[in-house]
Amino acid sequence: MSKEEQWEDFEKNLNISQEEEEEIKLEMEIIKATLKLREDKKISQIELSKITGLKQSAIARIENAKHSPTINTLIKILYPMGYTLGVVPIKKNKNN
Repeated sequence: MSKEEQWEDFEKNLNISQEEEEEIKLEMEIIKATLKLREDKKISQIELSKITGLKQSAIARIENAKHSPTINTLIKILYPMGYTLGVVPIKKNKNN
């Protein structure tokens, strides 16, 4: 059995709703965007730790999707880099 087949079986057994799947995707997009901002600004996790007051290990767990950050934590990470969270309309596909 290939890894792809194993993943498909695992995914079926998760039994998550479409809404839950979208929430997971959104969280991953936010984490990836936050990581990209840090890398684009050439800030190390250690430097970000110093300016945010968060532990470097906590930043690493968030960036590696091992921990789900709270909104408050995201703001603590983003604000020193010159960003914040915002509410934007959902882009609908052509079928919606």
